[in-house]
Amino acid sequence: MSRVLLPFVTAGILALLCSPLIERVVARTRWPRWVVCWLVLLVLLSAVLLLGWLLVPPLASDLLHVGSDLQAALQSLFQGLLGERILNVPVDPAQLASAAVARLRQWAGGDTVLLLGALGAAGVFAFILFWVLLAYFLLDEPRIAAGLLWLVPPARRSFALHVWRDLAPTLRRYFAGVGVIAAYTTLAAYLGLGEILRLHHALLLALLTGILELLPVLGPLAAAVIAGLVTIGQYGGGSHVIAYVGYATALRVSIDQLVGPMVLGRAGRLPPVLVIFCFLVGGVLFGVTGVIVSVPVALAVKSLLTARHAALTSSAL
Repeated sequence: MSRVLLPFVTAGILALLCSPLIERVVARTRWPRWVVCWLVLLVLLSAVLLLGWLLVPPLASDLLHVGSDLQAALQSLFQGLLGERILNVPVDPAQLASAAVARLRQWAGGDTVLLLGALGAAGVFAFILFWVLLAYFLLDEPRIAAGLLWLVPPARRSFALHVWRDLAPTLRRYFAGVGVIAAYTTLAAYLGLGEILRLHHALLLALLTGILELLPVLGPLAAAVIAGLVTIGQYGGGSHVIAYVGYATALRVSIDQLVGPMVLGRAGRLPPVLVIFCFLVGGVLFGVTGVIVSVPVALAVKSLLTARHAALTSSAL
């Protein structure tokens, strides 16, 4: 269910973000709306293809290097984490790394290759479906909005329009802010991991850190653990691990105390307990899609309750 909803949700979010730009260009140029929509779609697709052209070669190189020196990397990691002995029991990091690589090769054989091929084909289909849906949402947004409003009982339509006018800017600010935070996290992670700590495959780790930042709470924790294990595996310990802890702490503080409040503003002002609850419920019910839409749904409920309270208060007066 989550994999089916994900292209619809992501295309709808991007259409929501692009809607004010389209309306502004149409108002200033007096061009037909469909012309502006196709221009925006072409610019977005060109930007994605350009990023792919710039990033795919170095990422592919990083992945090839990871695969070629996997046993050496695992041996260094086990050496840094375990040492030569555990509770006075001798440990052979080279033997552990060899066993781990053998297990991975066994896992990667047979049905796993077919599964990865199926996932790749599904990913290509989802990518194409995303752009088809985005074109539909951009071109037919007025009719889609009218159709959704028609579902609301006539007596409640003015109230629904009032709630949406208050909610739409908040949602746009929230989603745009999440994107800015992910981009900032990727750039800061690359500077910290690549330029300062000099870790191998820094670009791959930085992109992974930025993507995992989109999954609040667990995502940043997983990214920190992965990069920390790579640091231990490469350097073993000592001052480099201390430097990594300092980098991870500085990155987290800059996101939570500076960049996050600055770009999200009041759009992200929900009680932390409520946010965690929304993430858990959304993830259990709808997977990744549920995590993405959980906070926007909470913001919508908050706006609805606020507008309802204001309406009741004004009618009482």
